[in-house]
Amino acid sequence: METDFDAFVAARSAALFRGALVLTGNRDAAEDLVQETLERACRKWRAISAKDAPDAYVRRIMVNLANDRWRRFRRTVPDSADRVAPGDEYGQVDSRDQLVRALQQLPMRMRTVVVLRYFHDLSDAEIAVDLDISPSTVRSQLARGIEKLRSQFPALSDPSPRQPQGGIR
Repeated sequence: METDFDAFVAARSAALFRGALVLTGNRDAAEDLVQETLERACRKWRAISAKDAPDAYVRRIMVNLANDRWRRFRRTVPDSADRVAPGDEYGQVDSRDQLVRALQQLPMRMRTVVVLRYFHDLSDAEIAVDLDISPSTVRSQLARGIEKLRSQFPALSDPSPRQPQGGIR
C-alpha cells in the first residue's frame, strides 16, 4: 500500500502542483495545498486506490480544499488588496501573474472548470465526473469563464495574425 501511494505521489505531484498554483496564485500556498491534499489522500489511500480513478478523487480533494481556503480568504481580505500604483513600472506584474489574478476573480466553479480543462487537459465528461455536474454545465461554465478572461485580456480576443480572417481561399 505504501509503495503504491509513493508511486502515485511521484507520478502526479508535479501536475497537482501546477493545478494548485493556478488555483491559489501563490507558490507557497500551492505547496501547502498539495501537501494537505496528499496528506488527506494518504490517510484514505486504501479506499482511494480501490476506486476506478484515484487521480480524479485526489484532484477533487485538492479542489475542495482550495474552495475552503478561498472562502476563508474572501471573508478576511478586502478586494482592494495588492493594487499597483499607476506609473510604477517596477510594480507592473507579468502576464502570468495577471492571468492567475484574473482566474482568481472568477467564481469558484468556473475557475475550477477552466483549471481542469486547460491545466489538467481533462475532457468535458471527465470534469463533469470530477465535479459531479453535467457536461453541458461544464461547457457553459467554461465558455463564461473564457469570456470573462478575454474581457480582462483584450489581446487574447483579437484574431491571431497567422489565421486567415476572410472566407475560403
